[in-house]
Amino acid sequence: MSDLATLHDRREALTVQRASGVARVSYDGKTVDYRSVMEIDRAIEALDREIASREGRRIVRQVRIVTSKGL
Repeated sequence: MSDLATLHDRREALTVQRASGVARVSYDGKTVDYRSVMEIDRAIEALDREIASREGRRIVRQVRIVTSKGL
């Protein structure tokens, strides 16, 4: 099990690589190849949940629905 600082480092590495468009991420002496940006996004979300649980908070997702009857 990783400590909180390591989780933050992993998340930062994933975020930087996602922004650059590279699907290969290296941290803690390991290299991971991701197949898609969506897979990187899921890894970031999993790290966000793990970080939040270790800090004693929850991640609240909100969905905003906007409707109209037309013009």
